Amino acid sequence: MTIVLIAVLLYLLAAAALVRGVGREPAPAKLWWAAPALGAIALHVTAHLLVWRDVGAELHFFAALSLVGLGMAALTVLYDARGRMAALGVIVFPIAALTLLGYGQAAHPSSDTLDWRLQMHAWFALLAYAALAVAALLAMLLWAQERALRRREFHRWLRALPPLTELESLLFRTIWVGFALLTATLVTGVVFVDDFFAQHLMHKTVLSVLSWLAFGALLFGRWRHGWRGARAVGWTLAAMALLVLAFFGSKFVLELVLRRTV
Repeated sequence: MTIVLIAVLLYLLAAAALVRGVGREPAPAKLWWAAPALGAIALHVTAHLLVWRDVGAELHFFAALSLVGLGMAALTVLYDARGRMAALGVIVFPIAALTLLGYGQAAHPSSDTLDWRLQMHAWFALLAYAALAVAALLAMLLWAQERALRRREFHRWLRALPPLTELESLLFRTIWVGFALLTATLVTGVVFVDDFFAQHLMHKTVLSVLSWLAFGALLFGRWRHGWRGARAVGWTLAAMALLVLAFFGSKFVLELVLRRTV
C-alpha cells in the first residue's frame, strides 16, 4: 500500500505541475512534470507485479480499471512529451491515481493463471480501452476548444492545447490505434475464448461489436466525407460509452452486484 500511496502522490504532483505551467511564458521544463509522472507509472507497474507474484495475474474489476488507468497515463506522457498536451495530463493523471488507489484498496484473492491465448486477448482489450478512453478525452477537449474559439473566449487553458487541426489529427490517430486494438480483441476472442457467445458474455460481445461498428463508421465517415467537429466528437463519445458498458458495466454488475466471477 505504501507503493500505491507514493504513486498516487506522484501522479497528483505531475498534474499539479502541469496546471501550474499552463499559460506561463516561457513554458516550464518538461522535467517538472515528466519525472514524477514516469515515477508514478513505474510504481503503478510495480504495484501490480508485486500482487501478481503472490496471487497470479488479476483481471477483476478494480485490477482492469487500474491497468486501463496505467495505459492512459503512459499514453499521456508520450503525447505530452511530444507537444502541447498539458490539459490531457491534468485530467488523466488524477484518473490514473484514483484507479490505482481503488486497486490498492481491493481484495486480491488467488486466481488461476490464464492461458497465453487468453492473456493475449485480455491485453489487447485493456490496451484498446486505454487508447479509446484517451481518444474520448481528446474529443471532449476538441469540443471545448472549438466552443471557446467560436465564442471568442480565449481562456488561459487553451494554451495547454495544440492548434485545433493538430488536436483533431491526434484524435483520429488515437482512434485508429484503438480501433486496431479493438479489432484484435474481437478476433482473439472469437478464436481463443471457449464458448465466446456464452450467456454471461453475450451482452459484452454485442456491445463491443456495436462499439467497433460505431468507431468503424466514424473512421469511414472521416475518410469518405471528412467528418470533423461536433459530429466526430458525438460519434467518439457514443462509441466509447458502448465500450464502457460492454466491459466495465458488465464486470461491475457481475462482480460487485451479483458477486460472480467471470
